[in-house]
Formats: sequence, structure tokens, C-alpha cells
Amino acid sequence: MRLSLKTKFTLAISLLVLAVVTAVSGLYIARLTRQTLRQADDRARFIAQQVFLACQNALADASERGESPASLSPDDLREYARRTFDNSSSLNSVIESAVGYSPTIYEITISDRNGIVLVSSDAALRGEKVPARPPVATLVRGGFFQQLRTLYGPPQVFEDSLPFNLGPGPFGDIRIGLSSTLIRNEITSLLESAGWYALASVLLSTMLAFVVSRVSLAPIDRISAQLDRISAGEFDLEPVERGDELGAVSTKIVGIGKQLRDVREIFSTLRENLDQVMSGLEDGLLLFNASGRAVLVSPSVENFLSRRPEDLRGCRVSEIFPPGNPIRHALGVEGDEIIPVESVEVMLEAANGAQRVGLSAQVIREHGVRMGTLVTLRDVESIERIGNQLHVSERLAALGRVTAGVAHEVKNPLNSMRLWLEVLKGNMPVEPEAQQAVKMLDSEIDRLDRAVKTFLNFTKPLEFKLEETDLRLLLDDVLDAARPAIAQAGVELRVDLPSEFPPTLVDSQLMHQAVLNLLLNACEFTNPGGRITLSLRRSGDSAIIAVADSGKGISAEDQKKIFQLFFTTRAGGTGIGLANTFRFVQLHNGRIEFDSEVGRGTTFRVELPLARTLEASAGKLRDFSQPFAEEKR
Repeated sequence: MRLSLKTKFTLAISLLVLAVVTAVSGLYIARLTRQTLRQADDRARFIAQQVFLACQNALADASERGESPASLSPDDLREYARRTFDNSSSLNSVIESAVGYSPTIYEITISDRNGIVLVSSDAALRGEKVPARPPVATLVRGGFFQQLRTLYGPPQVFEDSLPFNLGPGPFGDIRIGLSSTLIRNEITSLLESAGWYALASVLLSTMLAFVVSRVSLAPIDRISAQLDRISAGEFDLEPVERGDELGAVSTKIVGIGKQLRDVREIFSTLRENLDQVMSGLEDGLLLFNASGRAVLVSPSVENFLSRRPEDLRGCRVSEIFPPGNPIRHALGVEGDEIIPVESVEVMLEAANGAQRVGLSAQVIREHGVRMGTLVTLRDVESIERIGNQLHVSERLAALGRVTAGVAHEVKNPLNSMRLWLEVLKGNMPVEPEAQQAVKMLDSEIDRLDRAVKTFLNFTKPLEFKLEETDLRLLLDDVLDAARPAIAQAGVELRVDLPSEFPPTLVDSQLMHQAVLNLLLNACEFTNPGGRITLSLRRSGDSAIIAVADSGKGISAEDQKKIFQLFFTTRAGGTGIGLANTFRFVQLHNGRIEFDSEVGRGTTFRVELPLARTLEASAGKLRDFSQPFAEEKR
């Protein structure tokens, strides 16, 4: 339930007064408690002195009457004192009056030094041994909360004691017992009146606060009416005529209303132009304001949500994405608030079957304040299909042109050279230098022929067979194949594989070769004593295979050419390994990336889709050489 400003103002003042009253009452209670305890302690000490004097007078009177103890033994002294105190009417009078008129004294006891009671206000204690009790001073010196816990806890008896002598030395004690219950009752009676005064103060302050808030905030109702009329489109208003701050606020609101009218006209024009621009976008855009209402909806949204943009405009997030909608779960919608999302995919039901939709949500902020959220919907399959076709077409077109040139410009001349070289061998004289030259020419022709065959093998169609594969087992096989090279390189191998991992659709042979190429490259470029790490993890709907080394790294210049065919920085290298790895990953509809720092090492990451049917899974890829052959003709 929403509270009005008047109610909040009244409650605020009441709570403030209540806090002040509570604080003052706490201080009053603390002071009252300490003062009551001190008074009880002082009264107990005073009564102890009176009892002591009465005891001395009783002993003096007995001495004047000629009475004395039979001997100075403890038993005779105890019996003499008990008889003397019992026969003293003045002593008994002092004890009875002290117990009767003091509200906090629980009992008065006279005991010998062994604690045996001689005289007591409680007749049942005579002849009994009184247990030791805590002194009143510990309660008086204690903290406020300790005093409250003691007084309002289980009943206890505290005492003040005063020793007295009989005969040659100490004989006993005069004990004044104070009850925590009696002290608490005395304090409580004093607090009742103070509590009524405090309650009256709070009630009176609440009534005054209500009256003051009603008078002070009356102009706010008129200002609120002004805002309602501005919201309804009425901008030509008169301000509230007041000379205080509320009048100034009303004048400013009227000025803002006139500015809002101009902005509204400009916004209407911009909105029409923006609708025309968005009509050509394939991505669906939904712009929500800070309160979660759709203020901008592109026409393409209808392709994803099967609802017209004009029907969605003005609706809340929870209405556009109701419970059960996959987009609601992906955006983490709670109420009408959307959490930021970089890029996720969801499956939506469409007329022609399930549709993969890419989803992102970007929070729009101004000066750190959240102004709204932009949600973007993309047809992932269409984008991937177009991108893959374009990428493959561009690369294969270039490879096809080079292949055709190699076939005609290199292969045929090499064959002719080999034939003429055989003729030359048969007609040459047998001379060491001439035979050495012919042998060198023959070797170089073989090397060129192997290079041409390697290139032609790279561009020929592959047998591509996708199967559900446990990447952990595949990587174990790769490690078995790479361990001899790792041991020969003298580097440390670290493996980080999860205990469980979902199956992935891959061609095991091609992916085995791709990862093996990365491991062998890491061995080549890592010095002995270095480290190579092979890891596997999941990121969303993708599997990430990472090969990291602590080698010399790749220079910024070479990073741009590392996946090019025949590019190598290793002596004796062919430049085929990484090119093949890039090719195999692309055929799996995956992605390969790397980070490298000179002197620190390199990390290659292969990202493969999890359990996704690839377009290339239908068997053997088509022979891309055919279109280029037709093009050449």
C-alpha cells in the first residue's frame, strides 16, 4: 500500500519524537536504576550500623548485669551472644522496624564467623548456616544492561555485611539481605508514571504533525493536478500563486510543460522518420523505458513474435514475454526488469518449425542512471548460412583459381622437364660434374612435384563423417599420438579435462588431426623445460578446446598470415598444418582463435558447436573444382 506524503510526513515526525523519547527514557531508566540501587545500598549500610550499635548496647547491658560467657571458647561465646541478643528488646525492635519499613530489605541476620545464624528476621534460619551471597556493591558498580538482566531475571538476594568483635577477636557479621525482586518492584512503580508521560508526548506530537503536514502540503494537491493536466496534453496552464518554494515549483512545472509540448512535436516527427528507417531492418528491435514499457518496436519483430508492432508498443516486458516464453528465461526477466545479455540463442516455435533466434539485451544508461533497455532479435540460421556461404565461396574461389593455375602452369611443365631430363641423361657423357648437375635437377623437380601434389591434396574434396563423439576420449587419443614428440621436446604437459562432457558432432579423424597439429606446433616452438596445457571446457552451446604453450610467441606481423597456406616460420616446415587445422574447424561450422605475446607464449582456442546438425553432415562435400573448371572454360 502506497502512503501519501502527508502520512509519511506525520509518521516521520512521530518516529523522530518516539526516537527522542526512547533515548531520553533509556537515559532516565539507567539513571533511575543506578540511583535506586545506590539508595538501597546506602540504606542497608545505615541499618547495619544501627544493628551493630544495638548489638553493642545489648552486650554492654548484659555486662552491667553481671552476665558473661562461661569461657572464651567459640561455643560458649556463641551461646552467650545468642542469649544476649534474644533478650535485647531494643535489638529486636531495630530489626523488625528495618524489615517492616524498608521496601528493599529482604532479611537481617546476625551470624558468627562460621556463618551460623544467631539472630535473624527469618526465624527459620536460626541455627542454620547462611550461604555466601554476592555483595550489593557488585550490582551497583555493574553496567546498565547487566543491572537490568539481574533485576528482571531470576530472583536473587544480595547482601551488605558488617563484622563485629566479641572477646579477643572477630566473632561474626551483621548481614543485610536485599532482594532483586523488591528493588525491581520499586523501580517499576517509578517508571509507570514516566511511561504515561512519554506516551502522551508521542500522541500529542503525532496529532501536531498531522495538522502541520496538512496545512504545509495543501498546495501540493494543486501542483499534482497541474501535472495530471500536463500528462493529458494540456500545456497552457497558470502557476499556483504563492511566494514560497511551492509557488516557485509550480512556475517551473508550467515552464517544463511548455518545453514538453515542443519536444513532443519534435519527437513525433523523429518517430515517424525512425519507423521508416527501421522498416528496412531484418533484426527485430524492442526499446523499453526505465519502467519496462515498450516505446519502440521495429516491424521485423513480427517475424519473431508473430505479433504486430503496434500491438506491442506500450506493453510491459512481462506482457510481451509471458511465463513460459524462452526469451523471458534467456533475458532473466523479473517483474518488468531485464538483465544485460551479450549474446544467447533461443529456440522459438514458428509456422515452418523451430527457429533459432539470437538474442542480446543492452542497458542504456545516462550519467550512471538506467534509462531503458534495447533488446535485439536476430535470425541466427540465416546469418550463419549467408556468412558461411560467403566465407566458403570467397576462400574456395581463390583456391580454385590457384589450383587451375598450378595444374596448367606447373604440373605440365614439370612433366615435360622430367621427360627431357631422361633424354639428357641418356646422351650425356659420363663425367662427375655433369652427372651431379643432372642429379640435382632431378631432385629439385621431385621436390616441386611433391609441393604441387600437397597443394592439390589440400584442395580436393574430403570424406566428412559427423558422429556423436566424446571429446575427452578424442583428446586422450591425440595425447597418446603427441606424447613422443612432447617427450623429445623436453616440455611439461598439463591436461585439464572435465569429469563429464556432453557429446559433440565431429569427424573424429579430422578433428584428431586438427588438435594434433596444434600440439605438435606447440612442441616445436616451446623451449625445453617449458609448459604445454591442453584443456576442454563448455561455453554456452559450444565446446572450447584450448592448447596453450609458454613458447616464444608469434609476432604481430606473422599473426596476420599464420593460417595462410605454405606460410611457416620453422625451418623445414611446409605451412600446411595450421592451414589444414583452420580448414577442418571451418568444415565443422566452428571457429579457431588465438592469443599470443612474444616471449610469453601462445594459446589456440577451437570452438565447436555441441550436438548441432551441421549442413555438411550429409556425406561427402561437393567437389568445388567443378564450378571453377566451368568458369575456366
